[in-house]
Amino acid sequence: FTLLCGRYEGLDQRIIDGVVDFEVSAGDYVLAGGELAALAVIESTVRQIKGVLGNDDSPLEESFAGGLLEYPHYTRPASFQGLDVPEVLLSGNHALIAEWRRAAALYRTLVHRPDLIAGKGGLSKEDERILRKHGYSYKVSE
Repeated sequence: FTLLCGRYEGLDQRIIDGVVDFEVSAGDYVLAGGELAALAVIESTVRQIKGVLGNDDSPLEESFAGGLLEYPHYTRPASFQGLDVPEVLLSGNHALIAEWRRAAALYRTLVHRPDLIAGKGGLSKEDERILRKHGYSYKVSE
């Protein structure tokens, strides 16, 4: 498997017609070269191979793994310049933490990629309940 990276205007059409099996687009934007797009393809592919990531469960919780954007992450210290980590994350209650993560992922997806929610047929009643419980107000875009 070989990735050919075009430069400026892309590859010579004769190469595309004679050598290329299929083309991949990384999105609707223009780059000076295809190297960054190739890196994205390589990174997203390689991380699916067992043992590449430090934790084999990592791909299960990454952005888009469940059709949602990933929940926010926090590190130590618990308070930084007056900004605190959400209390639930410090509680040690794994069930509540999982629920908070679900609510945060749902909200983040509603704000940044509502099309992903719409593509799943909207929010479930349970997801609506979780959002309300964790204080998220939302409106599903049409």
